[in-house]
Amino acid sequence: MRRGVIVAGTDTGIGKTVAAAALALHLDADYWKPIQAGLDGETDRETVMRLAGLDDRRAHNETYRLRTPASPHRAAELDSIDIDATSIVVPSTERPLVIELAGGLLVPITRTLLQIDMIGPWRLPVILVASTRLGTINHTLLSAEALRARGIAIAGILFVGEENADTQQIIPSLARVAMLGRLPHLDPLDARNLDDASRAHLDLAPLLDLWEHAI
Repeated sequence: MRRGVIVAGTDTGIGKTVAAAALALHLDADYWKPIQAGLDGETDRETVMRLAGLDDRRAHNETYRLRTPASPHRAAELDSIDIDATSIVVPSTERPLVIELAGGLLVPITRTLLQIDMIGPWRLPVILVASTRLGTINHTLLSAEALRARGIAIAGILFVGEENADTQQIIPSLARVAMLGRLPHLDPLDARNLDDASRAHLDLAPLLDLWEHAI
């Protein structure tokens, strides 16, 4: 297993990109988002570059850049682009690599391929990024079940949002996975605040242990 990790959200708009930036900072890692759907404003790659201080060499180019902020399969159709999953190849790098997915695990990449099935052959562990808001228990446990059903390792759960002690306890317990910490909402959301928050609130020892003992 290479020293890489896949970042998947359990819902929309939960702070997955900010979490990916924090992981890149904390792990001194490169970053890659295979598919970017939505090009208005700052893209996820550009956000991570700004927050984690990465340059073009360490923030790898997307394989597909789609204009419409929608599921990749639909955004590609609207852009008259055929997504070929075999062209989505994990970049080679000497550093650890943080891979940010386009939304959740069961998002369709094409009409016949789910994102979770695209990542299976990569043989990398997944960090589930979950909000602390209402509804996250169901979404996160279902995501964990989907990963286990396909034999994909789960490095842990990383929460984003205001503290919710019960949610933060029961999800890792029921999912039987590690709790990697919680990133609070940051204002302003800038590199310094994110660096401070990641150092104060994240515990990535379970991921490092997974890398260390992987065959």
